[in-house]
Amino acid sequence: MSDFATHYLDEIRRQLRGHKRMAESAMAQLDDQQFFTTIDPESNSVAILVKHIAGNARSRFTDFLTTDGEKPDRFRDREFEMTAETTRAEVLRWWEEGWSIIFTTLDSLKPEDIQRTITIRQEPHTVVQALNRALAHYAQHIGQIVFLAKHLRSSQWKTLSIPRGQSENFKVGNPKGASRGTYEPKL
Repeated sequence: MSDFATHYLDEIRRQLRGHKRMAESAMAQLDDQQFFTTIDPESNSVAILVKHIAGNARSRFTDFLTTDGEKPDRFRDREFEMTAETTRAEVLRWWEEGWSIIFTTLDSLKPEDIQRTITIRQEPHTVVQALNRALAHYAQHIGQIVFLAKHLRSSQWKTLSIPRGQSENFKVGNPKGASRGTYEPKL
């Protein structure tokens, strides 16, 4: 079990790092106005999604093994509000702080921890369940960030994946294959 648990913890770290990089690559393509743009009244801006991910990360991963993942000082609804005074630098600081908490916590976990039970909103979860829940949640919102950035950049969007129409060039063993340096899988 220890080998599997070690592999699982390594993989969850790799997946989360890949999602973080993907979001950052998308956000880097946006100017400040686009970063804060909502495309309709029911949508979130990239800034709001970042604020929410950071708030969730702080709550879920602070004292991960010992306290409920929904901290009493978290006000989730406020994560979906943005004031006109909020700066991109401030939002990105929250982002980095949230990810720092995630990776510090992951680095502290030992293989024997993955079967431990923790709570989120007073519901029991194994560590594996909690980490899978976080990965799925962050992947969903990072997908939204990428979608919004691609939409807002339109024809100026620089793909984060294999460019459209070039999949055949990236098949293993393709003698006409594109330079492997032109595409780096994000996950």
